[in-house]
Amino acid sequence: MHDDPVLQNAASQVEEIRRGDLRAPAVRSFFHEPTFTASYVVHDPETGRAAIIDSALDFDQASGRTSTPFADAIIAYVREHGLQVDWLLETHAHADHLSAAPYLQEQLGGTLAIGRNIVAVQDVFGDVFNEGSAFARDGSQFDRLLGDGDVLMVGGIPLIALHVPGHTPADLTYLIGDAAFVGDTLFMPDYGTARADFPGGDAHQLFRSIRRLMALPDDTRVFLCHDYKAPGRETFAWETTIGAERTANVHVHDGVSEEAFVAMRTARDATLGMPRLILPSVQINMRGGQLPAPEANGTRYLKLPLNLL
Repeated sequence: MHDDPVLQNAASQVEEIRRGDLRAPAVRSFFHEPTFTASYVVHDPETGRAAIIDSALDFDQASGRTSTPFADAIIAYVREHGLQVDWLLETHAHADHLSAAPYLQEQLGGTLAIGRNIVAVQDVFGDVFNEGSAFARDGSQFDRLLGDGDVLMVGGIPLIALHVPGHTPADLTYLIGDAAFVGDTLFMPDYGTARADFPGGDAHQLFRSIRRLMALPDDTRVFLCHDYKAPGRETFAWETTIGAERTANVHVHDGVSEEAFVAMRTARDATLGMPRLILPSVQINMRGGQLPAPEANGTRYLKLPLNLL
């Protein structure tokens, strides 16, 4: 039992909704090196029912061209193994890659879901991109909006949505059996934690969200959305455990106080530039991965706000 009351409360919440089911899903990762993104196909080995988490669309910024080789590799895997995709899940509205969810849904089916606080992201960035009244800020671009503690099924394995704000207001972790898909909230232990300086981000919330995750059993498998190679590490890595994060994460291991974490995160974030693809990514991802509608000449356009961010 953890001594930290925050961890005790989080542990009881998770245990209540987990219902003792620790079946292990099969997990296949796909690493998109141009954006350092890890996408996942997660399935129940007994039923073949599956979820795809945090997919990526290929995008050449210089030419403005999108393509689908990375998503096609995911499709090929799903078909080769005879899986049935029930869910297309986003941990949050990513600022570093474009979602391939609509393309995957067209090819494989499935329900597209994200955290219900996506509406806060849409409200902020709807103004940034001057979207006007034509852009719905109610999350209706997604098939389902999830709240903290919502339970879905991946075949016979419960999937529990845990709200873990801090990086953005809408971040979710998907707990599927013994596996946690944490999005950008955590990185590998030698790299640390997500930034918290985007609109709606909050380092205090991020710390509390991470402590909540660290209430999970130490042997819980943790699957990350990104890896950038920590200094001195030569290979990419995107799978770890709660125990490793809790004891060895360079930013937030056991013993790091909330005040110390917030001071570190605030100072570090002040040195970071904007993600290279933030402007195209957020425009697309707040729409559920849909590209903007074609204009009168049949061409789709992205906006580039000048001197704003």
